[in-house]
Amino acid sequence: MPLASKPMIRVGLALLASLAAVGSLSQAQGAEPVQAPNQYLEFIRGQAEALRAGERPPETIPEWEAQAATVRKGLQKAWGEFPAQPCPLEPQVLGILDRDGYRVEKVVFQTRPGLRMTANAYVPNRPGKHPAILAVHGHWKGAKQDPVVQARCIGAAKLGFFVLAVDAFGAGERGVGKALGEYHGEMTGATLLPVGLPLSGIQVYENMRAVDYLLTRPEVDGAHIGITGASGGGNQSMYSGAWDDRLKAVVPVCSVGNYRAYLGAACCICEMVPGALRFAEEWGVLGLTAPRNLLIVNATQDASQFSVEAAKRTLTPLQQVYRLHGDEGHLRHAIFESKHDYNQAMREAMYGWMTLHLKGEGDGAPIAEPEMKTEDPETLRCYPGDTRPDDWMTLPRFAAAEGRKLVAAKAVPGDANAWRTEAETRRKALVDTVFGGFPTVPPISFSHMLDGSLTTLFESEPGMLLSLGAAYEPAPFRSLDPKVQEKADQHLAIVIDLDGPDTDGNRFLVSEVSRAGWRSVPLSLRTTGRNAWPTDKIGQAPDHNSAEWALWIGRPLLGQWVFEVRRLLDAIEKKENRLPANLVLIGKGPAGLVALCAGAVDPRITKVAAVGTLASYITEEPYVGQRLGVMAPGILREVGDVAHLAALNAPKRMVIAGGVAGNGTTLSAEAVRDVYQPAAHAWELLNAKENFRLIDGTDPADVLEALR
Repeated sequence: MPLASKPMIRVGLALLASLAAVGSLSQAQGAEPVQAPNQYLEFIRGQAEALRAGERPPETIPEWEAQAATVRKGLQKAWGEFPAQPCPLEPQVLGILDRDGYRVEKVVFQTRPGLRMTANAYVPNRPGKHPAILAVHGHWKGAKQDPVVQARCIGAAKLGFFVLAVDAFGAGERGVGKALGEYHGEMTGATLLPVGLPLSGIQVYENMRAVDYLLTRPEVDGAHIGITGASGGGNQSMYSGAWDDRLKAVVPVCSVGNYRAYLGAACCICEMVPGALRFAEEWGVLGLTAPRNLLIVNATQDASQFSVEAAKRTLTPLQQVYRLHGDEGHLRHAIFESKHDYNQAMREAMYGWMTLHLKGEGDGAPIAEPEMKTEDPETLRCYPGDTRPDDWMTLPRFAAAEGRKLVAAKAVPGDANAWRTEAETRRKALVDTVFGGFPTVPPISFSHMLDGSLTTLFESEPGMLLSLGAAYEPAPFRSLDPKVQEKADQHLAIVIDLDGPDTDGNRFLVSEVSRAGWRSVPLSLRTTGRNAWPTDKIGQAPDHNSAEWALWIGRPLLGQWVFEVRRLLDAIEKKENRLPANLVLIGKGPAGLVALCAGAVDPRITKVAAVGTLASYITEEPYVGQRLGVMAPGILREVGDVAHLAALNAPKRMVIAGGVAGNGTTLSAEAVRDVYQPAAHAWELLNAKENFRLIDGTDPADVLEALR
């Protein structure tokens, strides 16, 4: 919907009178939501196009080397730093299965201190050293034990390859629970984001450690190692193959497309690289494999992000990279009439490619698969049934341990001046590093809906509209008592609930604001409430897809929401030619994190309340009742925990009304006090401890009373 350069209708009433009136009118007339869900997707796609607008294939080797260095630097920043020194592998063989032509060893080894990887080694019953294949699984429920994964391992072992099949972190035998079939994505994998170690990077490092293990095996020819996998395993193959040049042959299956094709699709969090579109398209990452041997396999009936068409957009510049190296024959694209799979024909193509480039035999043509019989998945487990140790390092436990280390380094300094300096540093890091910066935008310009209503619109940024007609008060507040009216004019509360402004709880909160004699603006942010993507929910993440799309462009939803709050203040200031003396921001549930961050970076906000909000990003269990959009990558590393976000608001009035743990359970008043101690300390340093208030429960009347 285009914006008019000047308001079509001039509203002479005070802002909240206008809000209340047009809000009721819009509801009565059945006006469509201002932000149609596809508006956000088109916005994200436009951002992605702008980020890659100047990209072109290299014309010389030096030009490519410069591009490659940028890609490697970007990947390392996105994944977080890998350990400077690898820990001891401490491998164990927990069992052996003798089979026709090969044996299967049940292997466990350490990838990081205390973090162990379960694996199956398929060892040919032939003398001498063998070329090796690292087999990484995708999202098949059985992980390394799944028959689809077993098939390529058995086939390759019978053809003379040493094959190591590994369980990815959080999957197979490495889930939160001990049973097979657990999914490591959505709010399980999300626990890694605040510490700045996304699952895609963890997988790359762990696969490097798997190569380290292969190099310890006397049966392995360490100069000839390859990697292959399908779906999420194909992504692992792509990233590990690009990063680790010890992998001489790389075969990603049903996974290569291009990054912009992810925008609009539903994908696992393990396939996402935060901010990738800021420094590369997928061809740039795959180009790091050159001049090593790369076979890309696609299926004609695959999802859009892995489609043949999307892959061909990657192949064109990628071929140029290989051409510069004089090794065009080391890159091949194989297309199969198939659904998303790693079927026999695909496996046979992989056998031929690996045989040529790891054994030096044949011409790379498909090799017939030997006869085989797969195992009952339970038979292959390193820890059958419930025998896995109870102290096993699960994905959330690892994230929590890393988070605690980061928070320990983020203590609030001991004197006021030191804290003021440190607070400014953290505010800058929050905006520039965690949020990816705020965009430069034109001045506020108002327009109105074209459906007959008076709903006032403005652009929060080009391509995204916000409404000033979302209030639910039936009429503007007016009092014959000048003191009461003055109080209303001086207090404006912006109320945010990421489930939308029309929930019963939010309506109740807004009504309490009115009873307190304050004006209110219930705010409907992008991707939330009526603006939500219709198929956004995956598992415990109600905003899964839209949050991931935001991460691809390096602007997490938390930062976009904070920016939208700031733009609302700009609009209010323009509409009224001033801001109220008391500008109150109230966030309910996950929106409390939006309120804490917005209050931290915008001095116009004078009071902040977080109601029933996550009290700490650190959790040893998957998140429940939270939003993927608030899991901003690296926030614990760059700024600190929730209490540190709150502390950045000192000395303004802050109300913390209750709190919840990562697993969704309500915390006791004592637990809330303990976790917010760093925040309380900041207010004490600034001689304003009376402005920091912790209250039991989430009753709106109590919240409003504490904010006064």
